[in-house]
Amino acid sequence: MTESTKIDFRHRRVSEIEDITDLVGMLFPGNENQQHAAARILLALKVSSEPVPSMSHLEREHSISRRTLQRARAKLARLGLIEHVSFLNARYGGQHGWKLSSRMSTALRQLADRIDDWRRDTRPERREKDERLVGVLGVGSVSSLSE
Repeated sequence: MTESTKIDFRHRRVSEIEDITDLVGMLFPGNENQQHAAARILLALKVSSEPVPSMSHLEREHSISRRTLQRARAKLARLGLIEHVSFLNARYGGQHGWKLSSRMSTALRQLADRIDDWRRDTRPERREKDERLVGVLGVGSVSSLSE
């Protein structure tokens, strides 16, 4: 049986993450080459105090193919773990390149807060709104699901 290539985001799996290898294992399951490339990218950006303009040195130093490196970099950027800084960004004084980003951690905190807010909101008007929204999905009302 082949291993799934989808991000393994089960709550138990997330609580077991201790280091970078666990993180890239969760984000790139079933692809050790991309796990290695992603870990190298994250480590290179973590130790750099400035944006890294090119990651081609990782290809040479760690025998990572360009395609694997680009795919890992693209996925890390889509997830919000890294971001590209333009030379037009005044905040970095004309520097450009890749850097670690807080977008993913910020988004996950916002998601957790919204889930907690929704769970705590027991007002009748909230329940009515939820029932209407679920009805729009074609699933039926929340009350019929609980019967």
